[in-house]
Order: sequence, then structure tokens, then C-alpha cells
Amino acid sequence: MGSSRDSEEERLQRKDNGEETKNGEDGGNALSLKDVANELLGCIVHSEEEAYKLYCDYGHRIGFSVRKGKQSYFIGTKNIRTKDYYCSKEGLKYDEPVTEANFNRPDTRTNCKAMIRFRVDEKGRWTVIRFVPMHNHQLAKPGERHMLRSAKSLAVGKSGVIDPAASTESHPINGFSHMIESDIVEPPGYTIRDCYNHVSMQGITIIEAGDSQSLVNYFKRRTNEEGMFYWDVQVDQEGRMTNFFFRDAKSRNDFDCFGDAVIFDTTYRTNKYSLVCAPFVGVNHHWQNIVFGCAFLLDESSASYVWLFKSFLESMGGRSPKSIFTDQDDAILQAVEQVFPNTQHCFSYWHILKNSQSHLGTVNTSQTFQNMFMKCMEGPDSEMEFEESWATMLNEYKLQDNNWLSDLYRSRNRWCSAFNKDTFDGGINSSQWGEISNNTLTGISDESTSLTRFALLLEKVVKALRRNESEEDFRCSQTAPVRAIKHSTVLKQAAEFYTHKIYKLFEAEFLDGCGATSCHESSCGGNLLRFEITMQGRGSKVWTVLLDTSTMEISCGCRKFERMGLLCSHALKAFSLQNVDTIPEKYISKRWTKDARRSMYKLSQDDSTQQECTEAELAYRNRETQYACSLIAKSQELEESRKIFWDTLETGEKALDVFFEIRSLRSQTAKDVSKRDKKKKKSSKGPSSKKAKQTPATSSAVPELLAQTNEHQFQPAQDAQGNTTIGRPFYYQAFSSTPMQPNQIYMHPNMHTMPLCAPQDFSAYSAMRPNSNFGGAKNV
Repeated sequence: MGSSRDSEEERLQRKDNGEETKNGEDGGNALSLKDVANELLGCIVHSEEEAYKLYCDYGHRIGFSVRKGKQSYFIGTKNIRTKDYYCSKEGLKYDEPVTEANFNRPDTRTNCKAMIRFRVDEKGRWTVIRFVPMHNHQLAKPGERHMLRSAKSLAVGKSGVIDPAASTESHPINGFSHMIESDIVEPPGYTIRDCYNHVSMQGITIIEAGDSQSLVNYFKRRTNEEGMFYWDVQVDQEGRMTNFFFRDAKSRNDFDCFGDAVIFDTTYRTNKYSLVCAPFVGVNHHWQNIVFGCAFLLDESSASYVWLFKSFLESMGGRSPKSIFTDQDDAILQAVEQVFPNTQHCFSYWHILKNSQSHLGTVNTSQTFQNMFMKCMEGPDSEMEFEESWATMLNEYKLQDNNWLSDLYRSRNRWCSAFNKDTFDGGINSSQWGEISNNTLTGISDESTSLTRFALLLEKVVKALRRNESEEDFRCSQTAPVRAIKHSTVLKQAAEFYTHKIYKLFEAEFLDGCGATSCHESSCGGNLLRFEITMQGRGSKVWTVLLDTSTMEISCGCRKFERMGLLCSHALKAFSLQNVDTIPEKYISKRWTKDARRSMYKLSQDDSTQQECTEAELAYRNRETQYACSLIAKSQELEESRKIFWDTLETGEKALDVFFEIRSLRSQTAKDVSKRDKKKKKSSKGPSSKKAKQTPATSSAVPELLAQTNEHQFQPAQDAQGNTTIGRPFYYQAFSSTPMQPNQIYMHPNMHTMPLCAPQDFSAYSAMRPNSNFGGAKNV
């Protein structure tokens, strides 16, 4: 073999320049650059991850690290057309803007031109179309290549240090600490999360087959009971179950009502297998936690999150949330951009504060610092105000060189309120939310809890949350909140519409608006007024409110209505100055009202009737409601599709009315026949009395109408092409058992001019069946 100082790339460069190896070095096994280019050019892989891994493997073998480069898309889509990967030393440092964060960072760029380019075809195949092998810098030595940033794969010998099967007492944190204490070399950037992911991949072999099958059986049982229960399982190449996602039938309805803002939390783990427990959580109209679904993940890779988000999206009928709040994680960031491209992605305040505890040290214990930090997140109304607050915090506590804060600053558009004024969060993105959610999950399992047991315990938690919502619904329907100003028409209107919790939030804003210290009103021309408002205890800060008196449209610089769905104190003050004594209907958000669910579905029956239903009836109601909701969502975009849907409903309603009328007629006829049979039996006993002898003959009685039908009461009609349709009439024949006079013919109100007694052969009258296309159950 060649000298250890000579990397393979250097040897290839020498050979390509015509320099022969000496003393038989490399034994003639070294490849020329042309051979390497021929080996990679035209190579085909089938995913972005495989493409990245291909170049990373090559870089690790040669001695350089890899960076992801530019990519182009097919016109009008988000589908990648070409993708570049560079040597990590591509470009120059002065190409980037100079900031305090990178000013003292070592210069690693040499403007290296080495790269590879993939082209993606319509079938998803990634083909190498360009390869530049030459580097302009020294390559890593064989003994140093494990420290390359893009070479994070663990060696087999070293992975045994954190092998979960090595000891029942082993833990990822213990293994990670042991690696550091034992001076075991791992790649830079190798973190405790990488350690968790490795343990998860190793530990899937110790998830008992019985436990996995038991969880699947639990999912199947819930599906049979609820009908619309959704679950999904991902398996690896060897057929082993790795990731699980599930949500029940009511969660779909909950998401339809309150799925505009979602927090995705990955901070909790199941104890037995250390799987990630990742719930999707929102807030209902009482400002309570509501669970839309939950997942068990083997690792925290981008591929796992992509699979999970796609399953979640499918389970919710393809409807994405308006905004989603997550932890600061690159894998989640990539997955959200791929699956939820139209969703506003922000970092959760609670996750940021939790991460600050391990990155800011003792300075985070200062209450003054925490107040300044929270002011940077929630306080600024403008980018300039944020920059001033951020600079003041860094200068006062000497944090200019803190890497974590520098990274946080670069992603400020995902967490600072000044950059997300129009992102609806419904109040879910608060520093207190995560603590409540995590405490809800903490303690429901121990080290011996199986996956099925954990799912059952989680089901109890969800039922408890729903029970709290039902109790609050009852309280809102039976009582009225105490108003701070009894005769205020604005507060009276708010108490009538809003739930108790939301009313208290609104009332606090209303009273705060009453405490404005000064308000300067000016005209902007026409019907547009401008208000500059300062508040008590807020210093000299000014809030600007614009009001159009002709349309009553109002906007405030704080954007509280856009973010929360409630009018702010500044807007309410402006209304008060204009003697507006009622809230315009457009500013009463339906999601915060007592009838939030009813306004979504408009059910004809009260929720109390569910207590009187059997399990089968509840399952039927859930299925049909969900199917009807999916049809509404499918038809709502176009006027033509809405008309088709409404015509179908009206036709189906008429068919049901006819069915029940005929059913009632047959029931009444059966009763009349029964009564007549009883009279016949009494008269057959003979002339037991004089009154009986004087009874008139039965031939003069009212003629009897008998309805004849075929064996099946309901039959779907068909069009000319043989397609089943709904709402077409099925006429029943009826004739008299005795001769009738013309004036005795009975006309059915729904039969127009067709007498029931006429022995005509009419076409089939169709009523909707449970197994018809309209009324059948379908998982959406």
C-alpha cells in the first residue's frame, strides 16, 4: 500500500498527471480519475437520501466532507429536477455576509470546485449527469476520515459501546457519556440525538413480536368499534414494524373544527423501547388541549418524519393545518417543507425555552434575562424593535459569541412575533403550553409498559380531555359569565357568543383598552381614521390603529386578531371612541364561540341523543357524518360541484320522505286490518244480542287498500349507462280488495295524478340504501 500521508485522491491526481507509482505501490489497484468518473457518471439511485449517501460514501473514501448545494424544480411544481452536492470547502468566506456570529469562525473555504450533479426523471430515478473530481486542498488522511462532518455512520466495533442489547441497564445517555469518558473518537457534531437514533435502529430487534402484534390487534379492534379509526404502520426492509401512527374517529372531527394551529411535540419517549412519542395537539374553543393523533417513532430521521406527516395528512382527508409549531430540528424542518408546503412553520416558544436551559448556563437563571428573552420573542411589533431588544440583551449579558443564540438569530423569522404577525396560533404557542402537555404524558407509563398498554393509557388521557370539554360545554350552556361591567353592550354580546374562557380573555382586553393614557385621532382621507394609542404601564410605546368607518374594518399594528382571533385592546379602544357599542360580526371568530362544533357540521340532533344510541348506531352516525363532511370539502370549491351536491341532498331527502310516508301508510293499513279481523271474529259467534242482528252487512264497509311490493323494499335506479343513481322514485302498486266507486279513489300527495288503486306498471322508486354510493361508509 502507499504511504499513509497519501490520500487516494492525491494518488489519483498523480496518476492522472502521468506519474507512476514507485516500488509497486498500490499494486496496480489504484483507479485513475477517469475511471472514477466513469464509475459515477450515469450511476442511478432512487431517492434524495440515496444520492446524498452515494457522494458521502465517495467523499469518506477519498477524504473530504460533503455539503448540499443548489437544486432546481420542474416548472410549476415542487418536484426536484436537478440537485448538486459540493465539497464542503466550496466557495469563499467573504461570499457570506460578515456577522458577529461568524467573524471569529475559522476559515474552512478554499473555493473548491469538486461537485456532483443528479438529474431526476419522471419515474423518480436520480442519475449522475456531472462529476468534478478535482480538489484544490489537502484531503483528509485515512486516520482522520472518521472526523469528517458528513461521515457520521458508526463503525461496527464502536457501536457496541451503546448497544442496547449489551446490558439491560444501558441507556443512550450513559453510552454517550461513556464514549466521551473513554476518549472514543466520533465525528464532530455527533450528538445525543444521533446516539438515540442509533440505539433505536439497534433496539428494534428487541421489540417483541407479540408486543407489536398486540398493538396492531388493538388498532384493528378500535377500527371495528369506531369505523373511522385510522392507523398506519411503517416497516423496514426486513418486514419489522418501526413507526406507528393512529387517531380515532373523533379526532378527525376535532381537526376539522380546530386544526388551524397544531403543535408537534417530540420531547417525550416511551420507557420500554425508548421510542419517540409524538402527539399532534391543538386547542379547542375552551382553550383546552385537544389531541389530533399520536405516533411512536423508532428514530428522529427526516425519512421517519416525512412518513409520519404524510400519514397524518392522509388521515385528515388531505387538509393541512394553517400553522404548525415544532422543536428546532433540521429533520423536522425538511419534512414540513416537503409535506406541508403551504403551512406556516414556526418554532415553539416552550421548546426554545427548554433548549435554552442547556445552552445558556447560569445566565438563564436570571429572571431579568428571562424577561428580556421573552420580550424578544413575544414583545416586538416591528423588526426594528426586535433588533434593538436583541442587541440590548446580548450586550448586557456578553452573549455575542454564544453559538446557540447565533443559530437562533438566523432562524428568527420562525419564532419572533415581529416576523409572524399573520400566523394564527390560537394562543397555543405559549411558554406554558409545553409544560402542561408534557406533564400530561409524564407518569402514564413505566419501564415495563408495553406499546399496547401505553396506547390504552393514552386513550384514557384523551377521554379525560374530552370529558373536560363536555363539562365546559355544559357549563357554558347553563350559566353565564360574570361581567365586570354589567351594562356594557359589548361585554354582553361577547358573553352571549364566546365560551367562558375566551370571554375572560376578551374582557381583559376590553378593560385594558379602557386604560389607554392617550389617544390621538387623525383622518387619512375619506372614511379612514388613524388612531395612535399609548397604554398605561407600557412606557412611550405607540400602537397604530386604522379604522374604515364605512365598512367597520379595523386593523392594529399588534396583529392580535390575526394571530389569536380576538380583538385587541387598541382596536376595542378605537371602536369605543367611535361609539361602536357592538362587535362587528366579522370580528367574532366562530372557532371561539359556544357553537363552534355546531357551526361546523349543523347536526340536526343534539349531542345528548348519543347517550340513547347503541354502539352500532353511533358507528353508523360517525361513518355517515364523516363521509358527508368529506363530500362537502370535495364540492365546496366550485359552484357547479356545490349545486350537484345540494341537488343530490334534496333528491335524497324527498326519497326518504316518500319512504317514511309509505311505511306509515302500510303500518296504518296493517292496524286497520287487525281491527277488522277482530270484529269479524266477534260477529262469527252468532246473533248473541238484538244489536248484533241489526248490524249492517260488511259489504258496505269502506274498501280495503292493500300495498304490494317486491321482496326488497329499496332498489337503486339506473341510468342509461347502467350506473347506480340516487333519489329516483320507486312506485308501489296498490289495489282494492272490493269493488270501488270512482269517488272512492284515493290520491297520494306525492303521486301527482297517479291513483294508488290503478293497476299500472310504474318504474322503480329508489330510496337511499346504507350500502349505496351516497350513504356507504368510507375511510377518508
